[in-house]
Amino acid sequence: MDIDAWLWWLIGAAGLGIALVITAMPELGMLAVGAVAAAVTSGVFGGGAVAQVVVFTVVSTALIAVVRPIANRHRAGRPPQLSTGVDALKGRQAVVLERVDRSGGRIKLAGEVWSARALEADRAYEVGQEVDVVDIEGATAIVM
Repeated sequence: MDIDAWLWWLIGAAGLGIALVITAMPELGMLAVGAVAAAVTSGVFGGGAVAQVVVFTVVSTALIAVVRPIANRHRAGRPPQLSTGVDALKGRQAVVLERVDRSGGRIKLAGEVWSARALEADRAYEVGQEVDVVDIEGATAIVM
């Protein structure tokens, strides 16, 4: 039984596609596209073995060289994951309701009254002053 070259390329592309799904390495998908291009070169255009390998190499390399940097830029520019719970309160501003110093006090944070203490031991914040929440420890906001 003699199998045409284009069929071997499609089998290789399918194998690379399966490996892509298992490993989540996008480069394998780009290699699979190169294998499909080589199959088209063989089956449709009747290209020889050298032409098939050249097409596979050129298409795969071009995809990796062009698509990877675009994907990396897209991934780097993505906003951070949505913060919830106490993580969402870090970095927010609050208003002092009772004097806040190293030993304690009260603030209004996100519409709720929280116990708070100053981050720096020598700092105190007076009623009405706006402060930044830098951390949450238990039910106490650490402010500065």
